[in-house]
Amino acid sequence: MSGGLRIRRAVAGESDAVALLHRTAFDTAMPHLVGLHTPDDDRWFFRERVFARDEVWVAIMDDGPEGGHLIGGYCAVRGDWLNQLYVDPRHWTRGIGSALLEQARADRPALQLWTFQCNSRARRFYEARGFVLAELTDGSGNEENEPDVRYVWSR
Repeated sequence: MSGGLRIRRAVAGESDAVALLHRTAFDTAMPHLVGLHTPDDDRWFFRERVFARDEVWVAIMDDGPEGGHLIGGYCAVRGDWLNQLYVDPRHWTRGIGSALLEQARADRPALQLWTFQCNSRARRFYEARGFVLAELTDGSGNEENEPDVRYVWSR
């Protein structure tokens, strides 16, 4: 990464950009689920659900187009749940996910999250940062019908 990286609270006007980043990262990580939602579905969900209910943080990269700023990743937290953490695939392995996770953990004694069992990249990421497997499911409780795993972390 040539420019700096800052983590800050997202503003409501960034919900569409975060929705697009989410879809790109999700589809790259799990191509077998591509097309599950339309771009309009994503924008509505992020505007009306994620940004309305969660504490959303964005990773701002200073090496955006024409010297501007670029959202390289985001996380959404509510209480002790890390509901979302996604990084633009073009910027994987650059420390963005770690920086967002540290922000999510900053004032919390514990966190828990769900990820899909097939998402080995995410599982390695969380396990390397102290999250412990707490539960496996068959996927019947999520809209994707994809087996998932719940991880927990505490100080």
